[in-house]
Amino acid sequence: MSVVLEAVNLTKDYQQYTALRQLSLSIHTGEIFCLLGQNGAGKTTTINLFLGFLEPTAGKALIKGVEVNGNDTSTKNMVAYIPEVVQLYGNLSGVENLDFFSRLAGFSYSREELTAFLRKAGLQTEAHLKRLGTYSKGMRQKVGIAIALSKNADVIFMDEPTSGLDPKATAEFTAICKELAGDGKTIFMATHDIFNAVNVGSRIGIMKQGSLVHSVSTDGISANELQQLYLETI
Repeated sequence: MSVVLEAVNLTKDYQQYTALRQLSLSIHTGEIFCLLGQNGAGKTTTINLFLGFLEPTAGKALIKGVEVNGNDTSTKNMVAYIPEVVQLYGNLSGVENLDFFSRLAGFSYSREELTAFLRKAGLQTEAHLKRLGTYSKGMRQKVGIAIALSKNADVIFMDEPTSGLDPKATAEFTAICKELAGDGKTIFMATHDIFNAVNVGSRIGIMKQGSLVHSVSTDGISANELQQLYLETI
């Protein structure tokens, strides 16, 4: 498998503190990498550096071998971002939101293609034409995933995607992520949800005060063992 995401001594300093400290990391095609850590540990900073929202103080963030800093226009075409709260238009339907945001990214799809993306993301057919204002958070997340699919993004970044989801919605979300990874998408997820990280992730990192302290495969660790490692780390 080829390396899709790579951090090389990636560092972000602010006047008062270091938010990210010499992060070196490689993530391969089809991996679901879950990054755990307390608030302020550096999870969101890492995502923002890969997205080109921040410039590194030192080191490099690369997507498919292309350095983000200085080339963020080209690297942004390779990625999609699903924040904790997906910002969509409540007065538009699921299909209309998807059509609007896919056109912003330079794509034009038929109604059949748009509904196919929504179905692929797990959104029930009867909700496609309903206003977003009536959607649950889990349904909004699915529209966010459909937008990522419509952009044909190789990498999907997610920030606290299961926050506020009930167990059923979390299970559905996990199944969708695994299907996307099976299709060759690479997922980078910042989360506090230890137990879902074990269920959905192929590899898990634990951050503390801007440093990546542990990186473990989910094949060799249980949720209880990961929780113990996490508590010992933080």
